Order: sequence, then structure tokens, then C-alpha cells
Amino acid sequence: MSHLLFKLNSVPEEEANEVRQLLEDSEIDFYETDAGRWGLGYAAIWTRDATVVDRAKEDIQQYQLERYKRVKAEHDAQEQSGEKVSRLDFFLMSPVKFSLLVIFAILLAYFTVVPFFG
Repeated sequence: MSHLLFKLNSVPEEEANEVRQLLEDSEIDFYETDAGRWGLGYAAIWTRDATVVDRAKEDIQQYQLERYKRVKAEHDAQEQSGEKVSRLDFFLMSPVKFSLLVIFAILLAYFTVVPFFG
């Protein structure tokens, strides 16, 4: 029976690689599933060994706590130095997500206003 260790949906590739490395360093046998061509699958890291599930989840939880602290410290340092993430920065980091948000906002405004003029 397979046991879920870590979901990979919306996880940055850097974090996924670090989790893989963590599991390899801990000598935990794992395998991955991807979301598939249309993104309908379940992207995750799994193991078949029930004896290592608790240890693997503890290791991943500890890693995520350390990563959170590191990223928060980096974010705080950026804020203190006066660097702010602008809309352009957000667009450059994720142009598809940004474009979808803009399209959604335009559609929402359109369908909200049209009944009053129709």
C-alpha cells in the first residue's frame, strides 16, 4: 500500500528538489507521480514502506519549518532594505498566473456591470 509523503502541486521546483534530496539522504525509498499532461493527476511523493512514513513526515515537517524561517527572514530583509515586490515583478515571476488574474478581473467587472446597461 502506498503512503503519501509530500504533495507537489504548486510547489516550487527548488523546494521539490530539496525534499527529494532530504529523502535520499535519509535513505527513504520513494517514488513520484505527476499531474499528467492535462494536470488532472495527483503530483506527489509517495512511499510503499509503512515503517518509514512517520520518520519521513517528521523530516519533511522539520525541513518546511526551516524553509519557512529562511524565506521569512529573506522577505523581512527585503522589506527593511526598501525592496518591494511590484506588479511587474509579480508578472515576471509568473506571467501566466498574472495574465489569468487580469482576465478574471476584467470578466468579473464585465459581468457585474452589463446587467445595468442591458
